[in-house]
Amino acid sequence: MKAVARLNNCPTSPRKMRLVADMIRGRRVGDAINILKFEKKHNSISLEKLLMSAISNWQNLNEDQDIETAELFVKEISVDGGRILKRLRPAPQGRAHRIRKRSNHVTIVVDSLSNEVVKSDNA
Repeated sequence: MKAVARLNNCPTSPRKMRLVADMIRGRRVGDAINILKFEKKHNSISLEKLLMSAISNWQNLNEDQDIETAELFVKEISVDGGRILKRLRPAPQGRAHRIRKRSNHVTIVVDSLSNEVVKSDNA
Protein backbone atom coordinates (compact mmCIF):
# COMPACT_ATOMS: atom_id res chain seq x y z
CA MET A 1 0.00 0.00 0.00
CA LYS A 2 1.31 3.41 -0.90
CA ALA A 3 1.59 6.46 1.33
CA VAL A 4 1.57 10.12 0.29
CA ALA A 5 3.14 13.24 1.81
CA ARG A 6 2.70 16.79 0.50
CA LEU A 7 4.58 20.03 1.04
CA ASN A 8 2.73 23.17 -0.05
CA ASN A 9 4.09 26.66 -0.71
CA CYS A 10 7.76 25.88 -0.13
CA PRO A 11 9.51 29.22 -0.78
CA THR A 12 11.96 28.11 -3.48
CA SER A 13 11.58 28.02 -7.22
CA PRO A 14 10.22 24.79 -8.71
CA ARG A 15 13.17 24.53 -11.07
CA LYS A 16 15.68 24.39 -8.22
CA MET A 17 13.55 21.89 -6.29
CA ARG A 18 13.26 19.59 -9.32
CA LEU A 19 17.05 19.29 -9.50
CA VAL A 20 17.08 17.65 -6.07
CA ALA A 21 13.84 15.69 -6.59
CA ASP A 22 15.16 14.04 -9.76
CA MET A 23 18.06 12.54 -7.79
CA ILE A 24 15.79 10.44 -5.54
CA ARG A 25 13.02 9.48 -7.96
CA GLY A 26 12.71 5.67 -8.11
CA ARG A 27 15.34 5.03 -5.44
CA ARG A 28 15.03 2.91 -2.32
CA VAL A 29 14.20 4.91 0.79
CA GLY A 30 17.55 4.26 2.51
CA ASP A 31 19.49 5.41 -0.55
CA ALA A 32 17.26 8.47 -0.96
CA ILE A 33 17.78 9.53 2.66
CA ASN A 34 21.56 9.22 2.28
CA ILE A 35 21.51 11.24 -0.94
CA LEU A 36 19.46 14.01 0.66
CA LYS A 37 21.48 14.04 3.87
CA PHE A 38 24.78 14.70 2.07
CA GLU A 39 23.50 16.93 -0.73
CA LYS A 40 24.76 20.54 -0.56
CA LYS A 41 21.65 22.20 -1.98
CA HIS A 42 19.36 23.87 0.55
CA ASN A 43 16.24 22.18 -0.88
CA SER A 44 17.47 18.77 0.25
CA ILE A 45 16.65 19.63 3.88
CA SER A 46 12.95 20.13 3.22
CA LEU A 47 12.80 17.10 0.90
CA GLU A 48 14.43 14.94 3.58
CA LYS A 49 11.78 16.01 6.10
CA LEU A 50 9.04 15.31 3.56
CA LEU A 51 10.44 11.86 2.81
CA MET A 52 10.55 11.03 6.53
CA SER A 53 6.91 12.16 6.77
CA ALA A 54 5.95 9.87 3.88
CA ILE A 55 7.70 6.95 5.60
CA SER A 56 5.83 7.72 8.81
CA ASN A 57 2.54 7.86 6.91
CA TRP A 58 3.29 4.46 5.35
CA GLN A 59 4.08 3.06 8.79
CA ASN A 60 0.75 4.34 10.18
CA LEU A 61 -1.15 2.70 7.31
CA ASN A 62 0.74 -0.62 7.59
CA GLU A 63 1.25 -1.19 11.29
CA ASP A 64 1.59 -4.95 10.88
CA GLN A 65 4.57 -4.70 8.49
CA ASP A 66 8.19 -3.82 9.22
CA ILE A 67 9.95 -1.05 7.27
CA GLU A 68 13.16 -3.05 6.71
CA THR A 69 11.38 -6.09 5.27
CA ALA A 70 8.95 -4.03 3.15
CA GLU A 71 11.76 -2.50 1.05
CA LEU A 72 10.19 0.92 0.57
CA PHE A 73 11.05 3.06 -2.44
CA VAL A 74 10.11 6.47 -3.81
CA LYS A 75 7.43 5.58 -6.34
CA GLU A 76 6.56 9.11 -7.45
CA ILE A 77 7.82 12.58 -6.70
CA SER A 78 6.38 15.64 -8.38
CA VAL A 79 7.22 19.32 -8.06
CA ASP A 80 4.57 21.79 -9.21
CA GLY A 81 4.57 25.55 -9.22
CA GLY A 82 2.90 27.27 -6.29
CA ARG A 83 1.82 30.83 -5.74
CA ILE A 84 4.01 33.68 -6.91
CA LEU A 85 4.56 36.75 -4.75
CA LYS A 86 4.94 39.79 -6.99
CA ARG A 87 7.18 42.59 -5.75
CA LEU A 88 8.57 45.77 -7.29
CA ARG A 89 12.19 46.91 -7.15
CA PRO A 90 13.01 50.55 -7.83
CA ALA A 91 14.98 51.15 -11.02
CA PRO A 92 16.68 54.22 -12.47
CA GLN A 93 14.74 57.14 -13.97
CA GLY A 94 11.53 56.48 -12.03
CA ARG A 95 10.99 52.99 -13.39
CA ALA A 96 10.31 49.76 -11.51
CA HIS A 97 11.33 46.17 -12.19
CA ARG A 98 9.03 43.30 -11.27
CA ILE A 99 10.40 40.60 -9.01
CA ARG A 100 8.58 37.26 -8.88
CA LYS A 101 9.22 35.24 -5.72
CA ARG A 102 8.26 31.72 -6.69
CA SER A 103 7.13 28.83 -4.51
CA ASN A 104 6.35 25.19 -5.18
CA HIS A 105 4.26 22.20 -4.13
CA VAL A 106 5.99 18.84 -3.68
CA THR A 107 4.24 15.45 -3.53
CA ILE A 108 6.05 12.22 -2.59
CA VAL A 109 4.51 8.75 -2.94
CA VAL A 110 6.26 5.91 -1.11
CA ASP A 111 5.37 2.29 -1.82
CA SER A 112 6.51 -1.18 -0.87
CA LEU A 113 8.59 -3.09 -3.37
CA SER A 114 6.32 -5.63 -5.08
CA ASN A 115 7.24 -6.49 -8.67
CA GLU A 116 8.40 -2.92 -9.23
CA VAL A 117 11.54 -1.90 -11.08
CA VAL A 118 13.88 0.20 -8.96
CA LYS A 119 16.94 2.11 -10.20
CA SER A 120 20.12 0.32 -9.30
CA ASP A 121 23.13 2.15 -7.91
CA ASN A 122 25.00 1.66 -11.17
CA ALA A 123 22.31 3.20 -13.39
